[in-house]
Amino acid sequence: MSKQQTVDPPMVPFAIAGIAAFAIAALAVWIADGPTSWLQVCLAGVIWGIPGLLTMIVHDRNRSRQHSDAG
Repeated sequence: MSKQQTVDPPMVPFAIAGIAAFAIAALAVWIADGPTSWLQVCLAGVIWGIPGLLTMIVHDRNRSRQHSDAG
């Protein structure tokens, strides 16, 4: 039997998509004059997404380095 390869997609696009989703939601809540707590949650999502993005950049860099060393 052949060994199945695990799925290991790049993570940076997922982090960027999450930050963008929170930013768009924040803009929608702000334009619609929604509850302040909703806006705070959206802004927290954007702020917490930044260190997540940085972490995923390092992860992807290490992942590509490991793939080049192994192959």
